[in-house]
Amino acid sequence: MSRVYNFSAGPAVLPEEVLKEAAAEMLDYEGTGMSVMEMSHRSKAFEKIINDAEQDLRDLMNIPDNYKVLFLQGGASQQFAMIPMNLMKNKVADYIVTGQWAKKAYQEAQIYGKANKIASSEDKTFSYIPDCSDLPISEDADYVYICENNTIYGTKFKTLPNTKGKPLVSDVSSCFLSEPVDVTKYGLIYGGVQKNVGPAGVVIAIIREDLITEDTLPGTPTMLKYKIHVDNQSLYNTPPAYGIYICGKVFKWIKRMGGLEEMKKLNEKKAGILYDFLDQSEMFKGTVAKEDRSLMNVPFVTGNDELDAKFVKEAKAAGFENLKGHRSVGGMRASIYNAMPMEGVEKLVEFMKKFEADNK
Repeated sequence: MSRVYNFSAGPAVLPEEVLKEAAAEMLDYEGTGMSVMEMSHRSKAFEKIINDAEQDLRDLMNIPDNYKVLFLQGGASQQFAMIPMNLMKNKVADYIVTGQWAKKAYQEAQIYGKANKIASSEDKTFSYIPDCSDLPISEDADYVYICENNTIYGTKFKTLPNTKGKPLVSDVSSCFLSEPVDVTKYGLIYGGVQKNVGPAGVVIAIIREDLITEDTLPGTPTMLKYKIHVDNQSLYNTPPAYGIYICGKVFKWIKRMGGLEEMKKLNEKKAGILYDFLDQSEMFKGTVAKEDRSLMNVPFVTGNDELDAKFVKEAKAAGFENLKGHRSVGGMRASIYNAMPMEGVEKLVEFMKKFEADNK
C-alpha cells in the first residue's frame, strides 16, 4: 500500500522523513534498548528529548528569554478555560470571533468573567476577517483573544488586531510554524500540534513571564495553573512523551528545510497553485474573501451538494483522502500543511481539472 495524499485538517499529514526516523527508533531509541513510548519521563534520555525540542522551537520562532514554553495536554479546547482561569484578573476579556473555535473560546470565557465580543464575521458565515485596526477594546480587559487561522472556514489574520496595549492571546493551532512570527506581539500564543507539528495529544503554549502568576481564579485546579507547569518544566505530571518526541523531530525537519522563512515560501507556492485554479475554474469556487485566505486550509464548493459528494467520493478512490468539508459547513476543504508535498497539491489540481471536464 503506497501513501495517500492526506488533506485532513487534523490529525494531519506528517513529514515522511520524520515517520521513517521514528520507525527506525521504535524498538530502540539511541541505544537505550527501549522505545520512547516506554521510557520514564524522568530519564536522562527523555530530559534531552524535551529540552532539545524546546530549544529547537525557540530557535525557529526566535522566542525571547522572557517567554516560557510549555508542552501541555487537553487539546486547544482545554486552553479555552485555562486562559481565563490564569489571565482574567479583572474578570474582563475581549474576544474577536472569526470561526467556530474562537466562538467556543468566547463561550467558555463567559463562565469565568465578562467576555466581550468586540468583532465578529459570523454575519457572512466567517468567510472574512473583520477590520481590527480600531476596536472598542475594554479599558479593564485582561487580554484580547483571537483564533489566528480558522481551520474550518479557511481564513487567516494577515494583520494582528490593534489591542491598544492589552496582551494579545492567539490560538495558532492550524498555522503553527507555517511562517515567521514575531512572538513579542503576543502575551500568549498557543496551539494544538495535531495540525502542523505532531500527533494529537500535545498543546504548546508560549507565555510571557509577567502573565504567569500564583494569582489564578479561585477554584482553578492545580493541573490548570500555568505557573505549576512552568515551575516543573512541563513535567509536573507524566507528559505526552511520545508526542513531544515527534514534535521535536518535526522542529529539526523544519530547521533542515531552511526554517520558517523557507516554509512560508513553500506554503505560499502550494496555496497559490490551488487558489489560482479555483479563481479560474467554472465549477469550483473558493469560499473566502481573497485578502483573508489561509495558506493552510482551503475550503471550496461546486455549489451543488450532490456534485460535492461525488467529487469527494471519486477523489478518495483516486488517493486523495479527507477532502470532505467540516460537517458544519459542507463542501470540500484541502488542508495543505507544511508536510503536504508540493506534488500532492499539483496532483489534486490535475484531478480537479479532469473532474470538471468530465462533469460539465
